[in-house]
Amino acid sequence: MSDKFKLKAELMNAEDFARTIHRLAHELVERNRGVKNLGIVGIRTRGAFIAQRLRSNILEIEGVEVPLGILDATLYRDDFRRKLKQPVVRVTDIPFDIDEMNLIVVDDVLFTGRTVRAALDELMDFGRPAQIQLAIFIDRGHRELPIAPDFVGRHVPTSIGEEVQVRMKEYDGEDKVLLVERVEN
Repeated sequence: MSDKFKLKAELMNAEDFARTIHRLAHELVERNRGVKNLGIVGIRTRGAFIAQRLRSNILEIEGVEVPLGILDATLYRDDFRRKLKQPVVRVTDIPFDIDEMNLIVVDDVLFTGRTVRAALDELMDFGRPAQIQLAIFIDRGHRELPIAPDFVGRHVPTSIGEEVQVRMKEYDGEDKVLLVERVEN
């Protein structure tokens, strides 16, 4: 935990994390009546790791490996010049044709909706999917745009001064979700 944040609560431990991914995978398969014509696109960084885990769970459930893409929407954000002083732009890799596919866009935390809006804008540059559904690991509210998820791992009501931090083994060395508060200097 950095000096900028004070821990308020651990919302999920590693077991909760795994159970939530597993449940979301089942919901994705059930609502889409299987995996025919289904693709998953994760938003960098942690949304991409969650997407990879969902794909692995779907493989276990259905015995089918659905196509997986990774999207970096940094340059499509409407606030990237103001908010992100030195944006780190990574590669978008969608190695399959998205035209007429049913896509699941995956992100870790839904807050204002601006990242999802940027991701949708970027996806349209790749083609014309039949349908796009949104899977969010943590929905913390406070939307600035009319964006609503189709699948939610957990709803976490927060105040504006709080932040939800999703920590993942692949990036942070551990699986957990924390509620933190920004410490004023």
